[in-house]
Amino acid sequence: MNNITFTQPYFFWLLLIVPAYIAWYVWKQKGMQASLKISTLRGFAKAPTSNKVYLRHLLFAFRVLSIILLIFVLARPQSSNSFRNEITEGIDIMMALDISGSMLAEDFKPNRLEAAKEVAAEFIKGRPNDKIGLVIYAAESFTQCPLTTDHNVLQNLFRDINMGDLEDGTAIGMGLATAVQRIKDSEAKSKVIILVSDGENNRGEIAPMTAAEIAKTFGIRVYTIGVGTNGMAPFPMQTVFGKQYQQMEVKIDEELLQGIADLTDGRYFRATDKQKLDEIYKEIDLLEKTRIEVREYTKRKEEYWWFAAFAGLFLLLEIFMRSTVFRNLP
Repeated sequence: MNNITFTQPYFFWLLLIVPAYIAWYVWKQKGMQASLKISTLRGFAKAPTSNKVYLRHLLFAFRVLSIILLIFVLARPQSSNSFRNEITEGIDIMMALDISGSMLAEDFKPNRLEAAKEVAAEFIKGRPNDKIGLVIYAAESFTQCPLTTDHNVLQNLFRDINMGDLEDGTAIGMGLATAVQRIKDSEAKSKVIILVSDGENNRGEIAPMTAAEIAKTFGIRVYTIGVGTNGMAPFPMQTVFGKQYQQMEVKIDEELLQGIADLTDGRYFRATDKQKLDEIYKEIDLLEKTRIEVREYTKRKEEYWWFAAFAGLFLLLEIFMRSTVFRNLP
């Protein structure tokens, strides 16, 4: 793309001379007009007039244009043609989200599941260059979305997650194993799984640490997040009297989640509220930044010749017309 730039723009201050020069010319023209009092103008009604009287101002106009163009020459205009070459090393991320019944607890607003979905959606928006996928798990696991760069589709699939899509339970090992299966063949330089859980492993055919060993074998880093407040959490229950709340103890197998993270060179985080969960995702975002190398090439070309040529042209026109057409004018 061609752009005109000026390498010495401070010369444009000389343009202040132009209005002062025009004012001087107008004042001078008024001073050259003599005044004479006569009783009537009838005798001059049919007197011949010459266009030279008005066209003589062209000489001054050519000179002003020459001055302006010469100032542009001093400012040294250049055209530039540049393009960018971007090299992106993407990071592939699988998100494994617990959707067991306990994720309905309302120690997070509106509940753990909705809070986790909202924060994850913001995380996805901030990583446009990465392929991201989604696995959901309860008593079993399911690939909600394979790795994709179409984040609009991924966001829609996040919103479509509902409690009851899978049999209730918490199969952390199955959720992690499915995520590993979906990301292990990736050619990305960095492969990451973000596993979210609010409970203890109580279902599934694969032990969580076995799944972690498989992740380590494929060079996959696992960040684990335990969601749930400390102590008791309000859990909604449907009764004949409508929705009632029951206080339930928060049980998160932090030792297991810490072990998975340590084995795969990841980190374990504990989120006790939505704000803390948001901070955790931001920290993971900083830990797993996509590297983008930008090379910009610029080719410059001097463009003052055009301004100089037109300045010379107007100057020659002034000299030519002054010595020919207007040679008898003062």
